[in-house]
Amino acid sequence: MRVISGSEKSGEEWWDEFKDLLDDQNDWPTKYTFKFIAPSQRLDALKDVFGDHPVQVRSSSKGNYMSVTARMRMDSSEAVVSIYEEASDIEGVISL
Repeated sequence: MRVISGSEKSGEEWWDEFKDLLDDQNDWPTKYTFKFIAPSQRLDALKDVFGDHPVQVRSSSKGNYMSVTARMRMDSSEAVVSIYEEASDIEGVISL
């Protein structure tokens, strides 16, 4: 469950509000920066979300976690949400 502005929203409501925010703040198409943190053993699954697109990967000090950054040309808020939804299906992944 996610909390927005102190009120509980269903997953669909949260994503709809996020899409509206993206549309308000971006002119499509645009370059969009994605940032995630993932357990090291989930790195390949997270990289798969971005297909052949290059990603920047950094290891945590102990190597248990990896930060993944991708800057991609996105055509719509729906395309951005699609990436976040796919990444959220990977256990332990945190979006920033």
